[in-house]
Amino acid sequence: MMHMTFYWGKKVTILFDSWKTDSWTSYILSLLACFIIAVFYQVLENRRIRLKLFAAGKPVPLEIETPLIRRKIVGDKAKAGVKVGGSILFGVSSGIGYLLMLAVMSFNGGVFVAIVVGLAFGYFFFRSDGEDSVVVDSSCACA
Repeated sequence: MMHMTFYWGKKVTILFDSWKTDSWTSYILSLLACFIIAVFYQVLENRRIRLKLFAAGKPVPLEIETPLIRRKIVGDKAKAGVKVGGSILFGVSSGIGYLLMLAVMSFNGGVFVAIVVGLAFGYFFFRSDGEDSVVVDSSCACA
C-alpha cells in the first residue's frame, strides 16, 4: 500500500520496485543518492543557462567550457549546435526534474528533505551567480 501522507521511516520505495530500503544503511545511501541527483539537476540547469548566454553573445558570469562550440564559429552551424546542445540539456534536465518530483511523491520525509536540501545546495553553489539577467524557461516547478 502506497503512503498518501508524509511519514518518517527507513522503509521506502523510491521510483522503482527494485529501489527499496529496509535498513538504515540502505536508507542513508538512498538519501545521499537523492541529494546528489538534486545537486546534479542544478549543475545541468547552470550549464544550460550558460550555454544560452554564450549563444546570445552575452557575458557569461564565469568561464564557460564549450569544447564543441567556439565563439569564433558563426553562422547556421553554430546556431544549430547551440540549439541541439541546449535541447539535449533541457531534455535531460527536465527528465531528472520529473524523476525528483516522483521520488518526493514517495511521501517519505527523509527523501523530501534530501531532495530539497540538494536543490538548495546545488542552487547556492552552481546557479546563484549572476543569473538575474537571464529569463529562465523551465518545464519543472522545482527549477
